[in-house]
Amino acid sequence: MNGSSVANTSPNVKSKEDQGLNGHDEKENPFAEYMWMENEEDFNRQVEEELQEQDFLDRCFQEMLDEEDQDWFIPSRDLPPAMGQLQQQLNGLSVSDGHDSEDILSKSNLNPDAKEFIPGVKY
Repeated sequence: MNGSSVANTSPNVKSKEDQGLNGHDEKENPFAEYMWMENEEDFNRQVEEELQEQDFLDRCFQEMLDEEDQDWFIPSRDLPPAMGQLQQQLNGLSVSDGHDSEDILSKSNLNPDAKEFIPGVKY
């Protein structure tokens, strides 16, 4: 491509003389940003459709979250009230700290020298 064909392909380039003092084209409509008001009904319809679509997406997302919440097991919600007492009893249990384990071992009837139990093997 030579330079003359490049100059001919860009007709939108305007010289400084074509532009006004404020940097805007003299031929440009000074009310261009308000032209949407000419078709206000179409604009309102479009905005309303966008709002309805956003509302629909929000409802779908909330429904999806609600379904997901139903899939999770939450004891306070999913267990009957009697199970709450059992839960409290379980919470009250604790593991011993090892002080009583020597007493348990001295009173035990188990043989510490016995072979390890392996299921399916006969001795």
